[in-house]
Amino acid sequence: MSADIQTRSVEYAHGSTRLLGFLAWDDSLPKPLPAVLVSHAWGGRDEFACGKAQALARLGYAGFALDMYGDARVGSGPEENSRLMAPFMKDRALLQARQLAALQAVRALSEVDGTRVAAIGFCFGGLCVLDLARTGADIRGVVSFHGLLNPPENIAGRPILAKVLALHGHDDPMAPPEQVLALQRELTTAGADWQVQVYGHTLHAFTNPRANDPGFGTVYKEIADRRSWQSMQNFLSEVLK
Repeated sequence: MSADIQTRSVEYAHGSTRLLGFLAWDDSLPKPLPAVLVSHAWGGRDEFACGKAQALARLGYAGFALDMYGDARVGSGPEENSRLMAPFMKDRALLQARQLAALQAVRALSEVDGTRVAAIGFCFGGLCVLDLARTGADIRGVVSFHGLLNPPENIAGRPILAKVLALHGHDDPMAPPEQVLALQRELTTAGADWQVQVYGHTLHAFTNPRANDPGFGTVYKEIADRRSWQSMQNFLSEVLK
């Protein structure tokens, strides 16, 4: 099927912070469409996140690349990326509220079926969508790609309603195997319907073709990228049907 992919910017807000989302959808499909939030990595709502929104549109969803930092701010490199991410790592309630603001915004869009929404996230964004699920939000499912896994303290023990899929590299230095096991215990205790897929000989950021820093632990791996995207498609087909 040839896709008639349309895109537009979506302005929304969290408190006094102006946020700029990026919406992509196939205009040839009957609307409203099931929607998938895309939560960006530490660098901000960049071309990678917007590209994933467009890829989701080609699969028949409304893809919405959300904005955590405001005004679609994008970091210039590791130092600025770390500075932009730091307030949310220190204040997980702020992180969670910013995710919930995006969920509320996408549900209000005319192109979207607000009853059928899921979320995916990459690296920092993987942590963000896991935290969205941890809030107990009424969302169909979340997918974490090589996400950070450390749990928040402010909502510990809350039931998780969303189905959860975590896609992870076994050799990821930012979330080692013991954290993967801890996540599984956490999700079980929270009553979640969860799946974890771990890829051998795979580091952090394995879906990003620009990742090529073995010393930092971020290396692209084509086979893990392909396998994880297929697993996400299978998951979304189930939760958004």
